[in-house]
Amino acid sequence: MADRERAVAAEGIELVAIRRVVPTRSALGGLGRFIRKKPLGAAGGVLMLLMALTAIGADLLQTHDPIRTHTAFTLAPPGAEFWLGTDHLGRDIWSRIVHGARISLIVGLASTLLGAVLGGVIGLLSGYVGGTTDLVTQRLLDILQGLPLLVLALVMAAALGPSLPNVIVAISVPIIPRAARVIRASTLAIRELAYVEAARAVGVSHLRIAFRHIMPNTMGPFIVLITAQLGSAILVEAALSFLGLGIPEPYPSWGRMLSISAAEFAQRAPWLVLFPGAAISLAVFGANLLGDALRDTLDPRLRGA
Repeated sequence: MADRERAVAAEGIELVAIRRVVPTRSALGGLGRFIRKKPLGAAGGVLMLLMALTAIGADLLQTHDPIRTHTAFTLAPPGAEFWLGTDHLGRDIWSRIVHGARISLIVGLASTLLGAVLGGVIGLLSGYVGGTTDLVTQRLLDILQGLPLLVLALVMAAALGPSLPNVIVAISVPIIPRAARVIRASTLAIRELAYVEAARAVGVSHLRIAFRHIMPNTMGPFIVLITAQLGSAILVEAALSFLGLGIPEPYPSWGRMLSISAAEFAQRAPWLVLFPGAAISLAVFGANLLGDALRDTLDPRLRGA
């Protein structure tokens, strides 16, 4: 009897081990297929991973204090002491760029998630309720979407003032109508499916149907939306900082680094423009490549392409 119990226990442990190993292998296999089919998307993912690691380890990667001035090394060219040179105040460009990655990633992710979540909830409720509510909501979203993302962000940033929370809010507002349109389109298709009708027939509440049965099925477009808007959010943050409406001094921001140096010192010290500009370009390029690849992978209409 004891031998039988031990055998049953061993079989149970083996089944648990199989259940733990199979999802891991499946995830690794899916990642491998993604890399083979979408090498550019994988390259974009690597760029975003490097940006995230740089932001996390900025304190370890810096060679000098990013806000400390060195008056004896003003506009010093790249060298052994200052890898990417210094700016007009003698601040280390390399240290400011690695810390600027933290600012760009925080602003990009926070504003994209805030705008996508708010817009997703609005689009979900608007598409599910329909009728007059949907009509009024969509007209209000049309007004917001009528202005380009950068213009609306400029208006919001000018009204709120330059600070990190205000920049996040200013960039998130233009994302709301775009997210609402994407989630609403998915909701309109899903709410007519048989399982939603069955949930209504058995008396499930509308809120439970919307958030328990419909919302999980919009996660594919939602993930694509976040990755697609992340690059735009990073670029808008750089533009706001360039115009003096973003992250205030002395905190390092890629756009602020360009605004200070582009006009006056670009010809005398081109590294002031080249390195922050390259950082912005690589971050936006990586986010766009990853977003396009995820869209092609998660959109069932594009999987066969």
